[in-house]
Amino acid sequence: MAGIGVGPLVSLLRPSDGNPAEQRQLVERETLTGGGVNEVVRIGDTVRRPTGPWSTRVHDLLRHLAAQGFQGAPRVRDTSEAGFEILDFLPGDVSNYPPTAAAASVEALRSAAALLRAYHDATVEYARRAPRDGWQVAATEPVEVICHGDYAPHNCVLSGDRVVGIIDFDHAQPGPRLWDVAYAAYRWVPMTAPGNTDGLGTTEEQAARLRVFCDCYGLDDAGRAGLVDATVARLHALVDFMHAQAAAGNAAFAGHIADGHHIQYLNDAKYIRARRAVFERGLQA
Repeated sequence: MAGIGVGPLVSLLRPSDGNPAEQRQLVERETLTGGGVNEVVRIGDTVRRPTGPWSTRVHDLLRHLAAQGFQGAPRVRDTSEAGFEILDFLPGDVSNYPPTAAAASVEALRSAAALLRAYHDATVEYARRAPRDGWQVAATEPVEVICHGDYAPHNCVLSGDRVVGIIDFDHAQPGPRLWDVAYAAYRWVPMTAPGNTDGLGTTEEQAARLRVFCDCYGLDDAGRAGLVDATVARLHALVDFMHAQAAAGNAAFAGHIADGHHIQYLNDAKYIRARRAVFERGLQA
């Protein structure tokens, strides 16, 4: 999917909360469009986003992360306005596609993996008691953590070359670590077929980057052995989700399908399966 686009920066004037005679405060307003699915508006140090039926689950997750002291996710500010949520704005840079030089760097690859591991570890306790229903994406067994569901450059915040924050938890779901790691590796390596303009390097170079990602995450031997199959399954699940959303009348996902995004994912799944031996050798190098 497309990444986050930044709209024009607009200065808004609003009265201060103090004496009416005080000078008005200048507040920055910026439109951030995430993947063509949601329109997100930054106002000062907050973000205003549309909500869905699953948002209550996401808010509980974000509150748990805050209570755990996890610094890489936005905190919930306000959920009182019907249809919208107010969250912290995480300052930094977010990559679109093709990835920026910062997002494609080895430091970004390493720090993305380390942050994902820290996030997963912070959700283990919550995952044990979290409801299995009510999420936008159904839970996947065995539940070990709360998967982010779309851990990709367009949903991560960078400070220089370092990944420091995670945004857009709408696709969060209870599930196994590997389900999330597989998709994250696909996006961050990225494990893309030749001809995909979002890709980087040869299969051998991708395999080397995959090893770096898995090492920095701390993926165990069982996870490495199952990673290729999990990545292929994850991409097929994504395409199924896109079709289901489009059939339900979601114009954004219908547009993604019309633009052929699903074909890209299916082609990448075929490529990963066909080059399995190269990726698996890289994981064990």
